[in-house]
Amino acid sequence: MSLPETDLLTSHVSKIFRVDDVTAGDPREWIVRYRGQLLGEDSVAAYDQLADAVRGFNLTPLFRKGEDGRQVIYLVQSLAAPRMNTRVYINIILFILTIISMLLTGVEIPPSAVPSDGSFPFSYLLLNILSGWPFALSMMGILFAHEMGHYIACRMYKVPATLPYFLPAPMISPLGTFGAFIAMRGIPKNKRVLFDVGVAGPIAGLIVALPVLFIGLSLSQLGPIQHAPSGMSGFLEGNSIFYLLSKYMVFGQLLPAPVSTGGLSQAVYWVQYFFSGSPIPFGGMDVQLHSVALAGWAGLLVTALNLIPVGTLDGGHVAYGLFGDKARKIFPFAIGALIALSVLPSLLTFSLESFNFSWLLWVFILYWLGNVRTQPLDDITELDSPRRALGFVMLIVFVLLFTPIPMVAY
Repeated sequence: MSLPETDLLTSHVSKIFRVDDVTAGDPREWIVRYRGQLLGEDSVAAYDQLADAVRGFNLTPLFRKGEDGRQVIYLVQSLAAPRMNTRVYINIILFILTIISMLLTGVEIPPSAVPSDGSFPFSYLLLNILSGWPFALSMMGILFAHEMGHYIACRMYKVPATLPYFLPAPMISPLGTFGAFIAMRGIPKNKRVLFDVGVAGPIAGLIVALPVLFIGLSLSQLGPIQHAPSGMSGFLEGNSIFYLLSKYMVFGQLLPAPVSTGGLSQAVYWVQYFFSGSPIPFGGMDVQLHSVALAGWAGLLVTALNLIPVGTLDGGHVAYGLFGDKARKIFPFAIGALIALSVLPSLLTFSLESFNFSWLLWVFILYWLGNVRTQPLDDITELDSPRRALGFVMLIVFVLLFTPIPMVAY
């Protein structure tokens, strides 16, 4: 870039920034670097003003915090407009397949339909597939609301993003799906935009999941926990603090209620069961979950997993908005906590069979998602007070929804 052009750019920067020094850089990284301080307190307006001024040069400003306490503005070559996915048919096909997968998962199987040898015919599921609509509608509604919350927020802030991709999992996942996701194709303008996109999904999902849960619990009945029929398997859903209280609100007791606590006090028993899921209280009373209640419980679980405060997860966006670069320090604690949750059941029950392998899988997922983060164009603008308050509320929601033992198979 020629000197006159640099002088012109500096004149634009000087309108919103006290320039202490100017440095030309490698065009492959940045064109010009300015160190100094913003002239006003409205960093959002300053960024917009400078972005409009340098757009004609095909440049994009980056606002950063310098290590010496000064603020830094980089002018970088603007990226080409992201190529949006035009193969919408893929999204539609996956959406339909996920509905079918959830319909199959939601089919109610009466004990009389299970052959004595336990060899359950798949044809029964196909013939009764439409009976699974309560679960499919409930589960798909929660996932759809979550992903559309992200998508609509992206559209509002003009952040390019794909339509939701739903992931079917017939006969593999007990929920009939591996979830759903959208992919941002652009960089959010500032932390406020990143925060809003991050929280929009969990909030929208919970707006649907909470009524689904309580409707489902009202349709459910109490009954004894029995061993699965020969040749088949069953599972008990895990408890979060909120789910445990939700069952108490509907049924008036902590569930599952064991026949005996084995000589332990109620407090010690529940701490052990909450963090280990063992021993399975066969013969005790528990909610015989209606399929709608199962979908509501799964919605809480999915929300909690998305709110883990690391990396590119929704909770990672919340933590980055609240704590900035300090949010990186959460990552090793999150990994350590998941490893501890994998080992803790075995320590509490003195049995290697209680080892929780599911959290080890999440350790690998977090190593993939948790070591990266989406840094906005403007990293100087902080969250305003309402967003900060909402951010801490979402961290509390994460604690209330987190399920130490998601499922116990038997």
